[in-house]
Amino acid sequence: MTITSQLQSLRGEMKKSRFKIWLRAFLFILFTIIFCVYFFRDIDHGYFTWGRVALVILAFIPIGFLMSLIVPMKADPEIQAVTFSLDRVYLFLIWLLVIAKLIMGRVPPLIPDADFIMAAIIGIMFGRLNGIGMRVRRLKLQHGFIGK
Repeated sequence: MTITSQLQSLRGEMKKSRFKIWLRAFLFILFTIIFCVYFFRDIDHGYFTWGRVALVILAFIPIGFLMSLIVPMKADPEIQAVTFSLDRVYLFLIWLLVIAKLIMGRVPPLIPDADFIMAAIIGIMFGRLNGIGMRVRRLKLQHGFIGK
């Protein structure tokens, strides 16, 4: 097998929903761990509370769920899988929020706002991940890729 065919095979695998969902789950877990470090520090210093973290996350889950509806995806009967492509709106939003969090986290009066943004990112990522998973499952069932 040549390098070109190996790369094409990898690219084909990367388009499949399973790969992309696991990648998104990994990123969600990674962001959650990193943000929890900040939450522990900021809550210890009195900038935020765990109750507010939970409330903000819960408030933003529906927004992430709605954002999952704009992810371009389709069932591919040839490979018996659902494929989807990059959602530029989501990518832009997350990068914008992360940059805002990094900037605001450096200014002491804005630290609670940075914590709000971190909790919002976690809520959006969680809601979107679950929404994508539900859409993929529905498409797989509709096209007979998995048993009922």
